[in-house]
Amino acid sequence: MQHGILRWIGDETLLHNLVAGFPIIVLIIVIAVCILLLSKGADWMIDGVVNLARRTGLPRIVIGATIISLGTTTPEAFVSVMAAWMGNPGLALGNGVGSIIADTGLIFGLICVLTAVPANRFILNRTGWVQVGSATLLVIISVGALVTATGEPTLHRWVGVLLLVLLAGYMYITYIWAKRGGSMSMEGEDHDDSELMSLGKCWLFVIGGLFLVILGARILVPSASEIAHRIAVPDDIIACTMVALGTSLPELMTAIASVRKGHPEIMVGNVVGADVLNCLFVIGAAAVASPLAIPANFFTFHFPTMLIILYSFRVFIFMTKDGGGFKRWQGAWLLSIYLIYVALQYYLNVGTVQS
Repeated sequence: MQHGILRWIGDETLLHNLVAGFPIIVLIIVIAVCILLLSKGADWMIDGVVNLARRTGLPRIVIGATIISLGTTTPEAFVSVMAAWMGNPGLALGNGVGSIIADTGLIFGLICVLTAVPANRFILNRTGWVQVGSATLLVIISVGALVTATGEPTLHRWVGVLLLVLLAGYMYITYIWAKRGGSMSMEGEDHDDSELMSLGKCWLFVIGGLFLVILGARILVPSASEIAHRIAVPDDIIACTMVALGTSLPELMTAIASVRKGHPEIMVGNVVGADVLNCLFVIGAAAVASPLAIPANFFTFHFPTMLIILYSFRVFIFMTKDGGGFKRWQGAWLLSIYLIYVALQYYLNVGTVQS
């Protein structure tokens, strides 16, 4: 029974087979309900985070980089581990790398183009280095595997253990940084005189909102893919769009809700934290479950795109030293790299990664 439940949660094929039998009108209703769940869940989550920050004294960007990013990437890690466990380890590496590219290029880039995004240098100068450092370490280990392997390069279980140990260190040091930075004036965190939620209600809103966002995302993507398939959209275009959106949908809805409610710093924390967790948590846990083979197109296409986006973001953090926030042209740069990346996947047929 337990194994069957786990398969329903982690096996993408079962979800696609489930919605394949629905008429189009039912699929449209399902998508509308999922969008409602995503929107309401994201709203609840942001309200919970804002009040939790006021209750605990922690900066909202820190809560975004820890609690929210951990919540939005945990289903991704679970799907990746299940894929590796059920004999499809190739999905896991693409899941992590693809999400890093989508979170920073698509989500941060798009939001930065649309609105002014504040930059908390105390947090970003620390977590931002972990973000780019963990991805660089992953690429270095992968290149080492390519150079030394006699057959197909592979991320072995010891790599997964190393990444999970680094994850534990990251979570601890983030807590230390939060305590040091909590008393500082947080850019973008204006004074709030609204009624304060109880601590229990804060957690109820955060956890309940996360559940609705994740549930909505898990059902919406296969439903939308099924409609696209039925109206004769080519499979490779579906792969480059619906699959690429995939598990980054929770981060996207959280970003939209945080900006709409006037708290874009939560989006910044969530994107940076999710990037770290996609590398250390998603790929690390999957590699422990089963060694991950590294396809050749990762070295020529996916890894370079990830590093270009992350090092661009790192440079943009450095450029905010004058006390200002991120600029719209910086968001446009990141978004354009993402769009070129998706277009090249389709036109060059280099192979897609799931995110």
